[in-house]
Amino acid sequence: MEAAERFAQGDENSVIAHDLRVSVRSVQRWRRVWSQNGPRALASKGPASLPLLSDELFAVLERELAKGPVAHGWPDQTWTRSRIKTLIGRRFHKSYTVQGVAALLKRHGWSCQVPARRALERDEAAVAGWVKETWPSVEEPWRRSTPGSSSRTKPDSR
Repeated sequence: MEAAERFAQGDENSVIAHDLRVSVRSVQRWRRVWSQNGPRALASKGPASLPLLSDELFAVLERELAKGPVAHGWPDQTWTRSRIKTLIGRRFHKSYTVQGVAALLKRHGWSCQVPARRALERDEAAVAGWVKETWPSVEEPWRRSTPGSSSRTKPDSR
């Protein structure tokens, strides 16, 4: 709508494009529509496409996700966007990109989380003892710097 006001004032396309941070071609296209049909023709018509999954279908997807990846044939309990994309294709016969899955999840309030990869059975005391007692005998000793072991083999003689 701001572009329509600027068209009426006689501003040039390049100036409008710069001020609105859009391409000159977009402004040219808007001006053509504005001159043919008036400022109302520039009103937004909403998103270019509707979401592939309705709110009802997304609720079904959430129930499927709650079952876990193993229930859907994956070997571990990690949901990835790629796996969710595959699940949507199998369950709803709809095709999303990985980025589209990310946008879908974000739109419905989901966030990306990376789980801490620790076994439930992990014994922190045993791990600390192993690191303190066993690891030093497994680890190679550190090499000490000796003359000639650095990248400079001769002192600088200028």
